[in-house]
Amino acid sequence: MVFDMSSLEEESKNPNITVEVSAADGVSGEYAPLPLEELIPRTRRWGLGALAEAPEMTHSEHNEAVREGTLASVHSWELVTAVDGPGTRMTLFLSGCPLRCQYCHNPDTFQMRDGHAVTIADVFNLVKRYSSIFRVTGGGLTISGGEALMQAKFVRNLLRMCRREGIHTCLDTSGFLGANLPDEDLHNLDLVLLDVKSGDSATYRQVTGRDLEPTVAFGNRLAGARIPVWVRFVLVPGLTDDPDNIRQVASIAGRWPNLERLEVLPFHQMARDKWEHLGLKYSLEDTPVPTKEQVAQAIEIIKSAGVDKVFSG
Repeated sequence: MVFDMSSLEEESKNPNITVEVSAADGVSGEYAPLPLEELIPRTRRWGLGALAEAPEMTHSEHNEAVREGTLASVHSWELVTAVDGPGTRMTLFLSGCPLRCQYCHNPDTFQMRDGHAVTIADVFNLVKRYSSIFRVTGGGLTISGGEALMQAKFVRNLLRMCRREGIHTCLDTSGFLGANLPDEDLHNLDLVLLDVKSGDSATYRQVTGRDLEPTVAFGNRLAGARIPVWVRFVLVPGLTDDPDNIRQVASIAGRWPNLERLEVLPFHQMARDKWEHLGLKYSLEDTPVPTKEQVAQAIEIIKSAGVDKVFSG
């Protein structure tokens, strides 16, 4: 796969720009606008709470840690209940994402270089701190983003470490870079939250700037490996609410025997201030939140398409 580096460099300067790439970028796992060594930051001196910044490193030490997957760019973390998977969970938000979803509620995770440099040892020590809470509540670790699989080596290492400790693991992903996670690592996952942002290919590209095929391909692999999946679909009036688009979401998810639930998440405006603060154009400024009736109609469309495990988030 050959990339137009000038276009990708332009994208890094303006997150609103859509770079034309083929679906093969996600299928092959070759999406990489720049080497991770150049994207994962050196140490910053501002807060991640109980999660420490990485110590000062030489350039060569930094690059080696990134290549080995022992250093990541982390946006933030939080301890939550009944969100991002079952039980009480530590959700780790990694920086960097190849998608530009119009309704993204974490646009501050777009750029990997804007995150904090954090070692895998410090992340895992923090995870283990909450292991007793995880056992009592049936919770665990959820790795999210951004798109976590932009830093796949780090994710793979962290999943293995959690598996050895018996900690429940969940990956929250668009699936666009699913090929970055080899088959042998799938079984270190207890659950995947898979965002199927639209079922119609043209609508998917309108929403994300990318292609739908890699998400479907990753979902097919998860089904083959029998990894439990919760599909998430955001209902946006005037963007994703066309009945045919909703039916196609149901058609995609309904073919996966490992599907445990399909969540219809009503669009909200809680991220509007983030977009403004970042100086980014927010195209959904005047978009209303869906009514209860619109959400109920979407659920009914999905059920009529044969998916009965559907819920409103």
